Amino acid sequence: MTVHWYGRPNGDKLVLSAAPRPASWNRSSDPEQVALREYLTETVAQAVPLIPPTGPWAMCLEVGLPPNRALTTAADLDNYALPLASALPYERLVSVWCSKRHAESSHLVIGPAQLTDPPSHQIQILTTASTDTVNYKQQVRDALSGTPELVEGPVRLQIAFGVGPTRNWRNLWKPTIDALDPLLGRTYPERDWHPRDDKIVDLGLHVKVDSRLRFEVELSIAAALT
Repeated sequence: MTVHWYGRPNGDKLVLSAAPRPASWNRSSDPEQVALREYLTETVAQAVPLIPPTGPWAMCLEVGLPPNRALTTAADLDNYALPLASALPYERLVSVWCSKRHAESSHLVIGPAQLTDPPSHQIQILTTASTDTVNYKQQVRDALSGTPELVEGPVRLQIAFGVGPTRNWRNLWKPTIDALDPLLGRTYPERDWHPRDDKIVDLGLHVKVDSRLRFEVELSIAAALT
């Protein structure tokens, strides 16, 4: 496996002036899309000056939720991480962390990416199917067959990706997490690709580009109860 693992970035916590918004696939005039664009405009203006001028960098988005909102229902972290990671200059972005907690404010930390030791237990997977097809998800799920499902409770998840130089690794986040129902359980028992990813309260996503990889994707997954 060629994957890399990175630690959370060190640095001062930037208090976000706009509350984080999850990804939206509604039409551009929809109020959710309008609110998302406003949030991204404000947050990108705050964040860009913090990006290191050279070298790989990492970000950590801490989403503050009101105390009456359960941390393990809704507020899927990949949906919060994706819009901001895509809106920022991402050519050197190799590690994205996102967490949720009860807090009045949300924070962002940006700093140089620092390699760290891999988790003590990881599941390694090599996929060969097109990531735009259900076959990719099926290969990930099949590789997890027989893995014990995590019991009910908040989950800490990290996924390290090994990809070829032409791959947009952000496009892999959702289909990969969608295939993790053997680990996370299903939201609806009769429906495929709807895992209990709302249980994830701490998410780390990392990438290593390897020119030897073309269409293949290497995955290393580490999941545990917090």
